[in-house]
Order: sequence, then structure tokens, then C-alpha cells
Amino acid sequence: MSEHETEKLVTADWVEDHLEDFQSDDPEYRLLEVNNPTVTDESEYTPYDEGHIPGATFFHWEDDLSDPVTRDVLTKDDFEQLNSEAGITEDSTVVMYGGGRIPNWFALFAYWEYTYYGHEDVRVIDGGKPFWTDNNYELTDEVPEFTAQEYSSDGPYETIRAYKSEVEEAVEDGVPLVDVRSPAEFTGEIIAPEGLQETAQRGGHIPGAESVPTGTVLNDEDGTFKDPDELRELYADVGLDDEDERVVTYCRVGERSSIEWYVLSELLGFTNVENYDGSWTEWGNGIRTPIETGQSD
Repeated sequence: MSEHETEKLVTADWVEDHLEDFQSDDPEYRLLEVNNPTVTDESEYTPYDEGHIPGATFFHWEDDLSDPVTRDVLTKDDFEQLNSEAGITEDSTVVMYGGGRIPNWFALFAYWEYTYYGHEDVRVIDGGKPFWTDNNYELTDEVPEFTAQEYSSDGPYETIRAYKSEVEEAVEDGVPLVDVRSPAEFTGEIIAPEGLQETAQRGGHIPGAESVPTGTVLNDEDGTFKDPDELRELYADVGLDDEDERVVTYCRVGERSSIEWYVLSELLGFTNVENYDGSWTEWGNGIRTPIETGQSD
């Protein structure tokens, strides 16, 4: 398992030591399993109902954390209501995890959304649910019930989010763009990962973007994050070595790019990282919006 000097990333052992806290009705600690089972291979993900970390509440990425009509994050009011009903306050230590083709795929989108709405103490389990289950930590099928709480957000904080118009300006200004999708998506060979709906009309990437596939930031053997030196080298290879430089991450619908937004901003200390959650679904469907295909220069 990799080691990072940050409270934003916790180990499975740390979570095990706090299981009583997560199961308590006291809202000081809350645990969330975040996923989208409809697009996740069951061989790589144990559904929440069949086993989850004791004390964990389940949030569905699309149903609970997104607005299906606007294809946007929750409104501030809806975000506050979601947390209130889950027994969470703005002072809670909220720890997230998930499974899927990439550990914490959707959990880190939730992490980004919580940060967007100003939740101060939010953390992620290194390796996510696959690491927890593969190492035989405790699972339960008991669904917790917590007393509803008052939740007040002081966000949104737009500095961590990029909109299409801002990405267009970033392209003009030569701002570094990190495309975290697979190499085949980046080149335009495919539009979406196998088994997922093709939500864009065209394949390719945003002009000037560099390809850093999400899987490359994780250790192959256990799905935990690579150590800081390895991660810095990975980004330095595509010209990202100035921690104060503005960086925009994107993917297909904004969830995988949240993973590398997290790596850059929370694990490596980059100070000006934005997640373009409109991502290729928005960009690839834009009339006359410029794209590139093939490998970057």
C-alpha cells in the first residue's frame, strides 16, 4: 500500500479502528459507499446489499448525487437535504469508498462534489472497496439508520470546477489539460468504455490535452494510489511539474477526472486544479467545437 502524508486519504486499517464511530448515531463520523452498479461488472464489485463496511450508507452516483434533468451536480438545497437525511452535518468527518472498474471511481466524484460545496473534512479509503474485500476486512448486510441532522453548506466553490467556456479559453491560452480516459478514447478509436453508453457524437480529445489514463495513478497489485514520487514523475512526463500552474482535468462525464483532480490537488499539492465535469459528453457533442484525434505530439 502506498503512503501519503495527508488526512484526505485513509487506510483500511484506520477505518477498521473507527468502525464503532461510523456505526454510532453521533454524526461526528459518517461512512459512504458511492457507486453506480448499473455500469459496474459484478466480478469487480460486491453490491452494497450483499456486503458493505459496517456503518456505511449507500449513495448512488446518478440517483443521489446528480440532477438527471440538467445532467449537473445537485443544487445546493438538494445537497444539503441529502446529507441531512443521511444523518450528516457540515462538521462530520465523511469518509468515502467505492468499487468498480477503477477503485473509488464514483466515490471520488462524490469527494469532489463535497469539496465543491465546502465540506471541510472529507476523506477517501485508499484502494476502495476492492482493497477492503480482498483483504478480508469485515462486511455486513445491515443497513444503518441514523437520526436526521441539520446540514448547511457554504459553497459552491467554483475555483475547483471548469465550465465549457472556460475550457475554450484554456485551450486558447495553452493551459495544461489532462485527459484521464483510456488511450482508445483519447485517440478517438472508441467514444466510451466497453459496456457504457456512447454519450458523444464524435471521438477524440480536446486540442492540446495530454493523456494520463486513470489506471496509471494506481498500483496494479492492490488499487491503492502510487507513492508521491511516482505520481510526480507521471505528470512531469507530460510537462506538469509546476504546482502553482492552472490544470484542467476531464474524462467522459466528469467522474474519472475527479480521481486525477484529487491526485493533483490533494495528494500532490497542486493549488489550481479544476475538474471539467461536462467533459467529453459536452465537448464531443458541441457543434464546431474543435477536437483532435490520434496521439498527442
